[in-house]
Amino acid sequence: MENQVTNNNDEIEIDLGEIFHLILSRLGVIILSGIILGVISIIGTMLFITPQYESTTKIMVLNKQDSNTLTSADMQTSTQLTKDYAELIKSRTVLEGVIAHLNITYQQLLGKLTVDTSTDSRIVTIIVSDEDPYTASEMANAIRDMAAEHIQSVMDIEAVNVVDSANIPSE
Repeated sequence: MENQVTNNNDEIEIDLGEIFHLILSRLGVIILSGIILGVISIIGTMLFITPQYESTTKIMVLNKQDSNTLTSADMQTSTQLTKDYAELIKSRTVLEGVIAHLNITYQQLLGKLTVDTSTDSRIVTIIVSDEDPYTASEMANAIRDMAAEHIQSVMDIEAVNVVDSANIPSE
């Protein structure tokens, strides 16, 4: 037997008016389905997703060559070093110093931590996320304090200035 392939060039006509009337006749079901899915999504979110609170603290590190004056070279050097400071904040030395006071592992704390440096700025932002707003605030302040000590010792800097203390997030 031979397989025969046939090309079927039948045209199918679609009546848009008929489709529109079909959608209108089912409009109640469509709207009810949307409302039910929305309510299920809201209930699922409220029951199964734990809220995360972010607490933010900021530091500014200024690297001065001469203790009496601040030059534009000092400012430029400090701006270029902010990425180094961010890496020092995420270092095992800093985070293990914070872990000593908490019941958390290094990897868990690293997952909760975000360090951000703005372009052309000497300010380093430390953000900690946690299920408890007070714990997030305490961890952010503890990381900031440990990081300040570590940055001062590693980079041989006199002071790390606190721009903002960690806030206690409300939502």
